[in-house]
Amino acid sequence: MTGVPVKPRLLFVSPRFLLPMDQGGKIRTGNILRHMKGGAFEITLLSPAPPDHDRHRADIAALCDRFLWWPEAEASLFRRIFALAGSYPVAVASDISAAGSCAVVQALTAAPDVVVVDFPHTDVLMPRQIDAPSVMFTHNVEAEIFERHATQGRGPMRLLWQRESRRMRRFEGAVLRRFDTSIAVSERDRAALTERYGLASVAVIDTGVDLDYFTPSPIAADPPRDGGTITFTATMSWPANVAGIHFLLDEVVPYLLKARPNLAFTIVGRNPPAALAQKIKARGLNVTLTGFVDDIRPYVAAADVYVIPLLVGSGTRIKAFEAMAMGRPVVSTTIGVEGLGVTDGTHYLRGDDGATFAAAVLRLLDDISLRRSLARNARRLTEENFSWRRVARQFEAICLDTIAKHERRRSLAQTTP
Repeated sequence: MTGVPVKPRLLFVSPRFLLPMDQGGKIRTGNILRHMKGGAFEITLLSPAPPDHDRHRADIAALCDRFLWWPEAEASLFRRIFALAGSYPVAVASDISAAGSCAVVQALTAAPDVVVVDFPHTDVLMPRQIDAPSVMFTHNVEAEIFERHATQGRGPMRLLWQRESRRMRRFEGAVLRRFDTSIAVSERDRAALTERYGLASVAVIDTGVDLDYFTPSPIAADPPRDGGTITFTATMSWPANVAGIHFLLDEVVPYLLKARPNLAFTIVGRNPPAALAQKIKARGLNVTLTGFVDDIRPYVAAADVYVIPLLVGSGTRIKAFEAMAMGRPVVSTTIGVEGLGVTDGTHYLRGDDGATFAAAVLRLLDDISLRRSLARNARRLTEENFSWRRVARQFEAICLDTIAKHERRRSLAQTTP
């Protein structure tokens, strides 16, 4: 009589409650877990959770076999200011939690076969020694984000970003070197992490997209000669997205309105800052700030051109593949599609300053055949290479390989005199 094979146990530690999946990191992590569920591992997810998290019970069950949590706490402004005097980067210090650390230690007593930690700053919750095979999931090159903010900053903010980038580089390097494997989200990030920190084992997964959810919609006929709709989706609490919107309004929109004075702009995302709304009102721009929406797809589908005006960031932008999967023609900066393996002129058009970005948008608005060609090529690329199911299998294989390597090292240590 044979029993059911026992699956290895995976403990996944996240610094954020993953639901709703309304931010890039949560979308990536949540979809990977959703497509790993029922596969090679028995998955325990450990994260903070709000008091009403039980309303997400069905969605949580789709991500893991077991959910453990500690009470979620918002990082206050006072706490961030106080962190400036501490030893950690401010973005890291905000994740320190005594309750979270206790929950991690308790979860580790179950002796999981592999521990996956989501984002380097989550290491502030981990014990000094992790006895199990360990994987660090890096969605970005964290220090690079701060360095790029420093290049865009002015005055005191530039100095602050420079200081935080130095602190983040020290912190990120020390954290990544203590894990058996680091997972990067692009070959470009793997090379950057290896070169910066001398890491011995950096694996790569692709960026995915839910092809059943983000389905193509037809390219509309040419918009009015003086108008059209330009759309961008972003989480407004992320400084890089806000900086990108200011770049769009300050350096791109003036060129666009000279050629098409009735262009409409839709910016989709929760918590737009008041300063942004004030700028739009003061300039009398035809810009809609939707705030939070349950479903971004109608807004993306309504776009004549989808834009990604980012000048700061790292990792890969999931929003690019979502728009491409829906068959929207995309104009982006280089950073906006960094690491995604897309080609300028085939899958999107590139613009890295106000004039070239605007010229690319206008070119698309004027050429329906080009809009359709880019949209068709981009959708085909996502279908052939970037489903979340495929990405989850990559992630799963990396975790299994980490366990195997850990076992080989332990066996060698036991047999070496």
